[in-house]
Amino acid sequence: MLNNAKQQIKKALHAMGIEAHRFHPGTSPLARQMVALRAFGVDVVLDIGANDGQYAKELRTGGYAGHIVSFEPLTAAHCYLLQKSKSDPRWQVHPRCALGDRTGEIELNIAGNSVSSSILPMLATHSNAAPESAYLGHEPVSLITLDSVAPSYIEGAQAPFLKIDTQGYEWHVLDGALATLPRLRGLQMELSLVPLYEGQRLWRDCIDRLEAEGFVLWSLQPVFVDPVNGRTLQWDGLFFRP
Repeated sequence: MLNNAKQQIKKALHAMGIEAHRFHPGTSPLARQMVALRAFGVDVVLDIGANDGQYAKELRTGGYAGHIVSFEPLTAAHCYLLQKSKSDPRWQVHPRCALGDRTGEIELNIAGNSVSSSILPMLATHSNAAPESAYLGHEPVSLITLDSVAPSYIEGAQAPFLKIDTQGYEWHVLDGALATLPRLRGLQMELSLVPLYEGQRLWRDCIDRLEAEGFVLWSLQPVFVDPVNGRTLQWDGLFFRP
């Protein structure tokens, strides 16, 4: 009787587009990440491509209490980020900028859904799967390297962690972090299975590079799926240095 009731509840939730799971590493991506961050003693997170703070808020919801430093290039998103971080003394927002492999100025393409904004041109594979992500305009932004700013943020940290969500520009961020990568205990990065942005590196190249840097692939989580055919287009990869 109890199992039948559970099945009916699940069926009703699925009809509303909702799926409920226990907050447990076996069923929850956030729970898996929290367990890993605790296991490796992560005490500062560099959040590159923070948008308006979704990732930082999720970490706090999951129980992470350490330092967070967020980086965001979009003007509107950066303003939201500053507002959301005001009440959190351990959450710092870097001045608006993009992260890459050099310093200078660059144009950022602004997506309709904000989170898909990128320095790189968007390909049809992406816009067809998510029409709301199509570019609406662009804006200039300063480009810096992580190596130029990371030392002041991770000085004294025992286990720094880097999250990169730059919509195809991840390889360039890594190129600008050559001195920082050896100091990291862990890293989270978007890994595209198919080209979504012009000129981006795909998942095999990224995993090979990070493994050569001494990181081990810890877990994978689908983050972008084509709703028409169910094909996974992008993963979040979690890596740690054992």
